[in-house]
Amino acid sequence: MILTDLADGESVFLDANILVYHFAPHPVLGQACHELVCRVEQQTVLGYTSTAVLSDVAHHLMTFEAAAVFGWTSKVVHHLRQDPSTVQQLSKFHQAITEVPRLGIQILTIPEALVETAAMLSRQIGLLSDDALILAVMQAHCLTRIASNDADFDRVPGLTRYAPV
Repeated sequence: MILTDLADGESVFLDANILVYHFAPHPVLGQACHELVCRVEQQTVLGYTSTAVLSDVAHHLMTFEAAAVFGWTSKVVHHLRQDPSTVQQLSKFHQAITEVPRLGIQILTIPEALVETAAMLSRQIGLLSDDALILAVMQAHCLTRIASNDADFDRVPGLTRYAPV
């Protein structure tokens, strides 16, 4: 399934890559992600994400911004760690994160108990911990659709993944 297959009125969890491709447009996948976010903003599709995903988005956008601002082509995180003042010069990643709720995307918080549930799901399904945490949050909120470019979600029974293309 692809993002355009989502019917009006459906609820979908937005993975980090969808939001990253929206804010830092990917040359191939960016347009489809942007169109989905617009549908959420227009409330034709109900969009959800989590605090953990939002943090992941911030991290990716920060590194993309730093690479662009400082001209770094590799080891961006290393450069940022070596000179914390460079982080203080970045602002676009922060602007993007504050925009997410204004786009109509509901941000779900993660209770401590879901971390243990995620660890169990990792063992049961073979998901990495970040993906298992997404699944735990989705299950807690009765969400069965995910917008993601991550094919690992395809092996989760009862979950439908919608890819950008």
